[in-house]
Amino acid sequence: MTTLTRPASRRRPASPARRTTGASGAAWAVVAWLAGLLFFLPVLWMVLTGFKREVDAASNPPSWVFTPVLDGYRQVFDRDITPYLLNSVMASLFSTLLVLLLATPAAYALSIRPVAKWRDVLFFFISTKMLPAVAALLPIYLLVKELGMLDNVWTMIILYTSMNLPLAVWMMRSFLLEVPAALIEAAAMDGASLTMTIRRILLPIVAPGLAATALICFIFSWNEFFFAVNLTATRAGTSPIFLVGFITSEGLFLARLCAAATIVSLPVVLAGWIAQKQLVRGLSMGAVK
Repeated sequence: MTTLTRPASRRRPASPARRTTGASGAAWAVVAWLAGLLFFLPVLWMVLTGFKREVDAASNPPSWVFTPVLDGYRQVFDRDITPYLLNSVMASLFSTLLVLLLATPAAYALSIRPVAKWRDVLFFFISTKMLPAVAALLPIYLLVKELGMLDNVWTMIILYTSMNLPLAVWMMRSFLLEVPAALIEAAAMDGASLTMTIRRILLPIVAPGLAATALICFIFSWNEFFFAVNLTATRAGTSPIFLVGFITSEGLFLARLCAAATIVSLPVVLAGWIAQKQLVRGLSMGAVK
């Protein structure tokens, strides 16, 4: 009786196209890492310089090996950075909350229940971002001075709200367009009011987009410098104004400036790290159908 032996199966070699795809993917990954390190290098240099002495920070060529000191951070806190940080927190948080309260119903009226001539309304919103800030400074300054609101944190809150509102409306509209129309129709058939529909149906669905919009508006408000330096002084000065104080006629105090910049950057970095999942989900909404 003859026994038939099954030939040993051999693994099929990878096709040239698959090998090429894998190699190109690895190459792009290396390029992405190099680009990330390139963008991160100035931040790392800023953090390291904050722990140097002024002599080491101003050395040329730069010194990579040094003894870390906390003199720069001590001098920053001796100059009382706390009021500037509190002004930035207040202006950024309140303006972001106002932007979300105004942008959400506006985006609803431009997406799910579009009003008449909604394209013109959208163009009007985005056209306000086309005006150079320096062109609007003089009339804003004269108006604020006439109202007696110079060096007032509420002036900055109103300005930051108006600056971020067009962007928030456009972002929230794109997120609301991803909500299935069947959900809205089912809620209307069940007798849900507009407020209940927005609060219990729309907001939970677009929560990641809401978080992404809030974080972007917060970052823009926190980093704003042009209007703050022209409309505030000592009482309502924000964090960027505090940083300018280290650039004096006596010279540039680089170690203290980098220490202060590191402290000022921490709230935004922490906010982005805490909300990174919502930020990624929100910015990717609608990217894949």
